[in-house]
Formats: sequence, structure tokens, C-alpha cells
Amino acid sequence: MIDVRVFWNFRSPYCYLASKKLWVIEDDFDARISFRILGGWNGRSAPERAKKKLPISRQDVKRWTKRLGIPFVPPPKTTDPTPAARASFVAAEAGKLRAYVVAVMAKEWSEGRDIGQPDALREVAESIGLDAGAVLAAMGDASLDARLEANAAEAAELGLFGVPTFVIGDQIFWGQDRLEFVTEHLEELGARKP
Repeated sequence: MIDVRVFWNFRSPYCYLASKKLWVIEDDFDARISFRILGGWNGRSAPERAKKKLPISRQDVKRWTKRLGIPFVPPPKTTDPTPAARASFVAAEAGKLRAYVVAVMAKEWSEGRDIGQPDALREVAESIGLDAGAVLAAMGDASLDARLEANAAEAAELGLFGVPTFVIGDQIFWGQDRLEFVTEHLEELGARKP
């Protein structure tokens, strides 16, 4: 089983794009996705750079969503991904992280909802059969930030600068549009399922 570390921030529209297709890693290969969820601005452009980057990245994401045939409704600019990141640990412990990732990204980028708000994550939890009370409790549990910071420290140690980033051994693939290289590498490692 090959471990594919995936550095992820729910606030990234490029993670939204990746959420529609990265599952090929587990579906077609003898590989396991090990998410390294980040909160706040970790893995994203700093606020000052983000202001300049936003109009161009929105154009770019619009092109990608059109190509993929998926909706693109950006959430409020004030959306904080940290509560959703904290709640991801509840989903992981329940064996529902894949469903959670897909549902959160859709709630945020298909519906334009603020995933830092309890009503949005309650709807996500209910839609995937996850304990909504546990999700709501985790959203506000600042003690979980240490786990998010450990993920950010791991990303910094690897020299990563954006999300999503896929790491297989010493090979680093940055960007949702590098998934083809990820699967090619898995092929080279002989990991394709029969």
C-alpha cells in the first residue's frame, strides 16, 4: 500500500477541483490518501497577495469548472476554513473523511456557503450520516488546532507552498492539474490494481 500525503485547505478553489477527481488514487491504485488538512491561511497565498491574485484565480477556476461540468459559486470572502478543518477529524474517526471532503467542498464552492458557519456543516454532517453534534463541537474546539499546525509544520518542512499538494515518497506534485503525473508515478511504482 502506497501512502499519498495530500496537503489540503478547504478554502482553496483548487482543492474543490481536486475533490472531483483525486479519488482515482484509491479507486484505481493500491494506494491510500493521507490527508494533511490545513486551517486558516496555511497552504494559501498570504492575504495581501490573495487580494491581487483573486480576480485571475477566479477566471482560471471558472474555466476549469466549465471543463469539468461542475458548478462554481464562490463563498463569502470572509469564510474561515478552520472550523471545517477541525471537524474533519470527526469525519476521519468515523471513517467518513472522503464523503466529508466531497460534501464540504460542494457546500462551499457549488453552493457558495460559508463552511465556517454551523448551519453549513450541520447540513454536511446530516447529508453523509455523520454525528452533527460531534461536528459542531469540533468546529469550536481550539485544542484541535495543534493537529492542524502539525500538518502545516510538515508542509513547511517539505518546502510546500500551495494546495493541493500530493507527496509520494520524495516526489512532490503541486496543483490539482498535476493529478495525471501522480497517477503516472503510481503506475511506474506498479501500484495499479488488477
